[in-house]
Amino acid sequence: MGVIGYGLGVIGAGIGIGLAAYGAATSMARQPEVQGRLFTVFILASAFIEALALIGFVVTLIS
Repeated sequence: MGVIGYGLGVIGAGIGIGLAAYGAATSMARQPEVQGRLFTVFILASAFIEALALIGFVVTLIS
């Protein structure tokens, strides 16, 4: 049962990173001069989303 919960958590993380990447790519296409700063924000957002997925994995192992 915990595997199903973790699977749902990973799907959520994948959707979150996909949406962040889409937003970063479209923003860079509109304003190429902010690429460096936007990339930094994207990497931070991806790290936070992945951290939530890893917390879900740990909770699954504990349960």
